[in-house]
Amino acid sequence: MTIVFKVSDNVKEKMKEFYKDKRRPKTPPYAIFQAEEADTIITLYESGKVMFQGISADIDANLWIDMEKHLNNRTIDMNENKKEKKKENDFYFYTNTIGSDEVGTGDFFGPIVVTAAYVKKEEIPYLEELGVKDSKKLTDDKIKKIIPKLIHKIPYVTFTLSNNDYNKYHEKGYNMNQIKAILHNKVLFAMKEKDLPYDQIVVDQFVYPKKYFEHIKDATNKVTDITFTTKAESKCASVAVASCICRYIFLMKMDEISQNLKIEIPKGANDQVDIIGAEIVQKYGEEKLKEIAKCNFKNYDKIKEKL
Repeated sequence: MTIVFKVSDNVKEKMKEFYKDKRRPKTPPYAIFQAEEADTIITLYESGKVMFQGISADIDANLWIDMEKHLNNRTIDMNENKKEKKKENDFYFYTNTIGSDEVGTGDFFGPIVVTAAYVKKEEIPYLEELGVKDSKKLTDDKIKKIIPKLIHKIPYVTFTLSNNDYNKYHEKGYNMNQIKAILHNKVLFAMKEKDLPYDQIVVDQFVYPKKYFEHIKDATNKVTDITFTTKAESKCASVAVASCICRYIFLMKMDEISQNLKIEIPKGANDQVDIIGAEIVQKYGEEKLKEIAKCNFKNYDKIKEKL
């Protein structure tokens, strides 16, 4: 049984005092403490959320629910709490997971970044509180603000595929899904090598599982115990974190390219991309464009037509 709710500041202080002699030696990331009371594990997070896990979780939680009523005249409805867990912003996979995601596959400029991240279930309430979800739903400014708080606390492995290497893959006949599968397998294997205690490996399904495994058949090391699901970044915390880390690294790389060329490099594959691409060729030559762009995109031919 797992029960999660948020406590008031005065109740938080009483919890810190009450459990001070029952605390575990190791504190999970973003937590004030983790304590053990008979059959229940209690984790109090910096955000004020508290999680009770175990056979008698409801008994221990009720102590603090009553405290909230007594001190703050605040009613915590456990039935309402269960409904809250079904909100769109909450994660469906409430387990220890390794998840992977990628960014940059739809952008003419910039690299492809693939990341695998590991999230323990005790960390999920904090991540929900922080607003971590699919990076596509977060602004660039939000990504740049929250990810530096995470990358030093969340185990992850990332791989950045330069456009030079991407173009070489394409010249050899690889399509985008093949490249993505190879890179996902690469970071997932590296993460498994860390020997972290996970319950599931979750990947956003961009191709049918049978095809995915065909794409990685020549890999020396393969990860096969994968749960594939669509919209995984909104269901699984580790996929959401991986998505955000990818986006952060991609944004940093795009900023670097812009600074080096002294031209603001746009994201995506729209008409503005064609205009900037032509400007780059005029200033720096076609070879420079090949270094920072995916040459199999239609934008490449449109840019050459503009010259």
